[in-house]
Amino acid sequence: MGKVKIAIAGVGNCAASLIQGIEYYRSSANGNKHREHLGLMNYDIGGYFPEDIEVVAAFDVDKRKVGERLDIALKAKPNCVLPLHNGVPKSRVRVEMSPVLDGLSEHMKDYPADRTFIVSTAKAANIEKILKTSGAEVLLNYLPVGSQKGSERYAEACLKTGISFVNCIPTFIVSNSEWAKRFEDKKIPVIGDDIKAQLGATIVHRNLAKLFSDRGVTIDRTYQLNTGGNTDFLNMLNRSRLESKKISKTEAVQSQLAERLDDDNIHIGPSDYVPWQNDNKVCYLRMEGRGFAGFPMNLELRLSVEDSPNSAGCAIDAIRCCKIARERKIGGPLTSISAYTMKHPPKQIADTEARDLVKKFIQGTCPR
Repeated sequence: MGKVKIAIAGVGNCAASLIQGIEYYRSSANGNKHREHLGLMNYDIGGYFPEDIEVVAAFDVDKRKVGERLDIALKAKPNCVLPLHNGVPKSRVRVEMSPVLDGLSEHMKDYPADRTFIVSTAKAANIEKILKTSGAEVLLNYLPVGSQKGSERYAEACLKTGISFVNCIPTFIVSNSEWAKRFEDKKIPVIGDDIKAQLGATIVHRNLAKLFSDRGVTIDRTYQLNTGGNTDFLNMLNRSRLESKKISKTEAVQSQLAERLDDDNIHIGPSDYVPWQNDNKVCYLRMEGRGFAGFPMNLELRLSVEDSPNSAGCAIDAIRCCKIARERKIGGPLTSISAYTMKHPPKQIADTEARDLVKKFIQGTCPR
């Protein structure tokens, strides 16, 4: 079937987890058959397997990464993702300088260098030229939360070069009707916005919310508080960068309820940055409601996950679905896989239904 060639904007923890994971499944395909399906929602997507994904271009702003081989950059600070045993082999890709734009928050400079970004003085690369010469078919947006201008810059580059855009961060591109139409007019398949974890805080919260609703239990109030120690959590200490993030996470839960909660009765968002947690994310969730005859009940849950590999479990499917959509000449937002893997898709669909639609899309019986 050939390769699925991708470019990555933002060589942080999420990129490191994804690329390590690709190598993990490559080694599985070469003899460790007992684990080839481990941790995957879909092993085979249209004849493409995890090991068929190849990174051909990468962009970042940190001087410890720009100009370095990709395999070296993935291990550079402030990355703190847990390493996999087999690691990443020597790469032919060099990390290019990304335009900074709104990718950095001012408060980051007040933290130690090994926890935050050190911006390179290199000249920003010609994104369109690199995408064209690399042969990339799909670009993953892993810029920091709040990078609206940065996301739009890469989206424009994709429109100019015909490359698919998978928007993994909470900037509204694919779910924005004007952007969506531009990609549809160009017949470029896109997926977004704001990637879900494979099994994380939001996916658990929204499914519990749907369970309450399906079982006739009225939810009166709920919160989701998250702590973590990676650069994403440090970046989100600047609350001004969180507007779209809070909308995305809140709507992912509200969409599963028969009746929306008042804004005062639902709180979903990051709580604090705890440096020693590194890439570990801890979620504290509470739901209060009333069941039969109005009798009260409540649920409390604590979830601990490695944050970045959790998103890679969804990204690896989104990439391959983009590839088969390109082969089928489908343009615009891919509704099924966006609903299944993203918090703020163009159309919210219950997860079980979205999963069935993705299966049908892969088989070719669901158009998008």
